Amino acid sequence: MLLENKTAVIYGGGGAIGGAMARGFAAEGARVFLAGRTPGKLDTVAADIRRQGGLAETAIVDALDASAVNGWVDSIAAQTGSIDVSVNVISQDALFVPLLDMPVADFGHAMDKVARSFLLTAQAAARHMVKQGSGVILHFGGSDPANSSPGLGTVQVGCDLIEAMRRQWACELGPHSVRVVSMRTGGIPDSLPDLPEMAPYKQKMVDATLLKRAATLDDVGRVAAFLASEHARSITSTQVNMSCGALVD
Repeated sequence: MLLENKTAVIYGGGGAIGGAMARGFAAEGARVFLAGRTPGKLDTVAADIRRQGGLAETAIVDALDASAVNGWVDSIAAQTGSIDVSVNVISQDALFVPLLDMPVADFGHAMDKVARSFLLTAQAAARHMVKQGSGVILHFGGSDPANSSPGLGTVQVGCDLIEAMRRQWACELGPHSVRVVSMRTGGIPDSLPDLPEMAPYKQKMVDATLLKRAATLDDVGRVAAFLASEHARSITSTQVNMSCGALVD
């Protein structure tokens, strides 16, 4: 059990990626607390974890509301004694528009959502992690410095913004033995809707890899659990590439 007696909080825990991480953490012994705005999705993930013998609780939390985020995290810390892992995988406002045509107000709103939610959730966890002298803040998505694809709009810029925050958090929290890491992928096909029109996009993700297979949601959970564990205690301030060779470093 890599994460036995650990406490993990996940914003966006009812989504495909958040749910995969929650299942991965719980399978390794962590007690997971799932936050989001859609009760049904959160309850589905939590019920699945409980059926497998894991521990999961849910809460409706707006990751842009400072009092809600801090109150939720503080209550968990008071209940469990620690905040060991914090993950923010709430959805971005994805605008796939060339920057030349991007509405300024829409762009500003999208970047504000990314910056504020990641700052708020990291702050809430970091206050406890600094006091206890341990913890992991985990991001998902990463960025591609060699990107040459036009039209990615707020998605590429948003990922780069998160990575800039990850670097700053890592150097500030490192002296307190708190690690900050990103997971970088070339896409997770089984996180997309199972619709005929999505098949070409899924195949494109597979074709871009060196291994000729894309990472799965199960892979996401396993890698996340490893990174959150003491087995990865020497890893911080970096992106961990799990793209199956789609993104070559």
